Amino acid sequence: LDMEFTGLHSTSLQNNEPSLFDSPAERYVKARQSVQRFTLVQLGLAIFSKENSNKYVVHSYNFFLFPSTLGIRDVEFTLSASSIQFLSHYGFDYNKFLKDGIPYMNEVQEKILRQHLLAGTWKVCSTSNADKDVLKKAIDEVTSWIAAAKEEDTMILQDLNGYHVLEVQLVLRQALENVWTEPLGDKKVMVKKVSPEHRQFLENSSYDHCQKKLILLSARGFTNLFQILVKAKKPLVGHNMLMDLMHLHDKFYRPLPESYEEFKRNIHNLFPVIIDTKTVIKSVQKKCLFPRISSLLEAYAVLCSSNLNPKGPPCPVIALASGCSRYAEKKSPHEAGYDAFLCGSVLLMSAHLLLCRSTDDAVEADPSFSQYLTVLAEHVNKVNFIRGGVSSINFSGEDAPCRHPPALIVHVRGWPGLTERQIYQEFKSCCRFDVRRLSENQFILLSNQYKQLVLRDYRHHPHLQVSVYRHWRHSPSVNCLLQISGIVALWSLLAFALGGTSSC
Repeated sequence: LDMEFTGLHSTSLQNNEPSLFDSPAERYVKARQSVQRFTLVQLGLAIFSKENSNKYVVHSYNFFLFPSTLGIRDVEFTLSASSIQFLSHYGFDYNKFLKDGIPYMNEVQEKILRQHLLAGTWKVCSTSNADKDVLKKAIDEVTSWIAAAKEEDTMILQDLNGYHVLEVQLVLRQALENVWTEPLGDKKVMVKKVSPEHRQFLENSSYDHCQKKLILLSARGFTNLFQILVKAKKPLVGHNMLMDLMHLHDKFYRPLPESYEEFKRNIHNLFPVIIDTKTVIKSVQKKCLFPRISSLLEAYAVLCSSNLNPKGPPCPVIALASGCSRYAEKKSPHEAGYDAFLCGSVLLMSAHLLLCRSTDDAVEADPSFSQYLTVLAEHVNKVNFIRGGVSSINFSGEDAPCRHPPALIVHVRGWPGLTERQIYQEFKSCCRFDVRRLSENQFILLSNQYKQLVLRDYRHHPHLQVSVYRHWRHSPSVNCLLQISGIVALWSLLAFALGGTSSC
């Protein structure tokens, strides 16, 4: 699975950037605010099926998604300029997203729509999903025709795409009490002039293609497929998939809870087996001669090369199904369906490589997928955690304790009012540091690329003194404890001395 979004991290929220200081719970709070602001534009799903002894056939799909516009409340979302520019660079089709995106909704939105359907108070919130010109043209045609038409006369509306077929019918039925509509297929809708009494009879019959349950089914859109995936309980594979899982929860299941632990429990109940190829690749890099890579596509290219192929049985053959052959002929990075295909392929090839390196015994000529899952056991339900206190989030248990890289402490002298942002600007040319204020005149710097040059270059700075952070020496809580201990010890000493004097 892979997703593309309208943005990742909201810059309009204060202190929302990911930081090395973040614990998983702190990062979740930040990411939750961003997920609530942005939306999905595309979801890629690649289904790997083992066909014979050593061959997996892949059906890869691209779903353009757009929030459902059926209901009482409209949906708002934010666009990040950098994310839009990034997707545009890779040829993303925004017209398809806006005009033909498949609707979706979560359980809370569905409950509201269901209540309004039962009460008869539902409406089309907007026509973002159905071109306004299409609706206007259809209404104009029908109103012009119906004035001279007789009962039982019919006309055909043509060239209606996807969601238009439903919306045109709903709008016409709401506007005109003496028309009946039926979809004919091939982008057509039949409109018939009927009496209001006959219209009421038809609405209560089983022949109505706009029954409330069918409206709900249509409004739920991709959510129907999401629920099928949940019921299937198949291993769900992604790459750096924390944001993917948060959007899955928020858009198709329920609004993200405030509790980080509740979020983890919910995801684990929905998808008991999750595998993040980013955590798997980290393991492969440690155990095999695997070069450093910066993208999923690079990992795929390296694993496909002959240099890493084990001496044992060859890697499984991965073949795209006939309808998905475009991905075999052309690379399409950051197209969700293609990246989903890469995720599954990287997982299979990495698992095979780890299986062959994990034992001195000969590996079977046809390893089963359950054998691959066994060798991947330490990575199951461990989702990569970018720039933080842990390397991964554990969705089936407690997270590992946070361990931060060596820190530096900056003492400020003669530079009043210095902020974290100013400290960041001061040191960013040396290295990418994350900054956190320790006290009025002290700041902690954290980086994955700790550089001794900083200590050297700032040795004689007039206002900033930089040294290695020592918890026992620099922590305010430790200092406070030492001060209290010192006071207690002093009073004890005085009490002892005074007591000794009086006894003499």
